[in-house]
Amino acid sequence: MTYDRLVCANCAAPVAEGRCPVCRASRERLQQDGPLAGVSPAALLALLVLLVAAVALLAV
Repeated sequence: MTYDRLVCANCAAPVAEGRCPVCRASRERLQQDGPLAGVSPAALLALLVLLVAAVALLAV
């Protein structure tokens, strides 16, 4: 999940703005998760299937 759409329950502002300590802490935690943290499991599975298909095509 990306933090640009989240709304803070503490201050009711977008988390991306980081207006309160809760927003800033959540934003830091979400940024540290890595590049694939926001990708859904279905998208990861589709990527894996495409990768296997590409390897199979190269092996032929």
